Amino acid sequence: MAMPARFIDIHIIQSIPFANLNRDDTNSVKTVQYGNVMRTRVSSQSWKRAVRTVFEDRIGQAALRTRRIGERVTRVLAEEHGWPQDLAERAGAHIAAASPIKFELAKDPKDAKQSVPNKVLTNAMVYVPESAVTELAALAERHRTVLEGAKDIKKPADKSILPADRVEAVLRSRNGVINVFGRMLAEVDNAGVDGAVQVAHALTTHETDVELDYFSAVDDITAHWGDQSGSGHMGHAEFSAGTFYRYATIDLRDLAANIGHDPDELRELTAAFLSAFVLSLPQAKKNSTAPHTIPDLAHISVRADRPLSYAAAFERPVLAAGHGGFSDPSRTVLAQYAETANGLLGTDAILQSGWAGIDVKGLDALGTRQAGFDSLIKAALDTALAGQSAGDAA
Repeated sequence: MAMPARFIDIHIIQSIPFANLNRDDTNSVKTVQYGNVMRTRVSSQSWKRAVRTVFEDRIGQAALRTRRIGERVTRVLAEEHGWPQDLAERAGAHIAAASPIKFELAKDPKDAKQSVPNKVLTNAMVYVPESAVTELAALAERHRTVLEGAKDIKKPADKSILPADRVEAVLRSRNGVINVFGRMLAEVDNAGVDGAVQVAHALTTHETDVELDYFSAVDDITAHWGDQSGSGHMGHAEFSAGTFYRYATIDLRDLAANIGHDPDELRELTAAFLSAFVLSLPQAKKNSTAPHTIPDLAHISVRADRPLSYAAAFERPVLAAGHGGFSDPSRTVLAQYAETANGLLGTDAILQSGWAGIDVKGLDALGTRQAGFDSLIKAALDTALAGQSAGDAA
């Protein structure tokens, strides 16, 4: 009996030029000590957000993560429903206060000891489909008469006059974005969603250094008049460059459960995630670095048993080729490790594997070469979801 597909693993080798895709709290390049050398690192949270942005464009759905859901509703009521600003602010505050999430009032920017009435900030961020804002505004519209006679929200102990169960129902709503990436919202019963994708921190396959870039900004008037020397501003910033290994996996069983076993939606969301993972890039400092490369290699494997990261292939740092460059030896090391690891585990659970990239040489250990990223994704989906289309189900 054939084993059903459970996981789709995607591995990427990608060269990133001089950039700082992901900074820490001191604006420094994120790093990690691995294999006794320092590597440049991009956190999974950073790259996952970049993936989510592209993913939302692919599927035409968006999700909203915010502490300011009340203010967002206020804006809709004032700008789209024509409500007076003060009533819209009161309605937004009662919407936020009706959730089971504790809240506080925003501070007056001119006097930090004073709170601003009706400007409610929930203590935890809600994560809802963008359409939830419209639903909450419609809820306020249905209770407009009650809101017109209600008191302002002036302190965290104040109670909302709106039905809490209706607000909570909206906060539990989900769409394709939340079904794929998951949601943690412990304050609202049954609002949590286990994510169907796992994304690793990206790290360079080799040792890297952080470069300090000293810069100055010329004052145009000073330069034109020539009456002073020097710049109008000086500073420095950190950057790095290298060849990264990136990895993610999709749990098809979890995703199918999240969406209610809709085969067409399962294919759409999986394809959109794989495509977004291949082509996304964190946007930090993009205006001064424009690091918009594409992967040198993308490898996808459909597995029936378990996810398998190849990060350990680079525990021993890759050395540059004789003529320089880390990408070519990194691709070779990845293919060699894949062959060894799959030999240890056995290949029975590999249902399909393939790759697409810039290599002119074959990488037979990575499966069938595909002409491009789209055909690579299609080949994986055709195997992983065989027999699961709506037509097949009928």
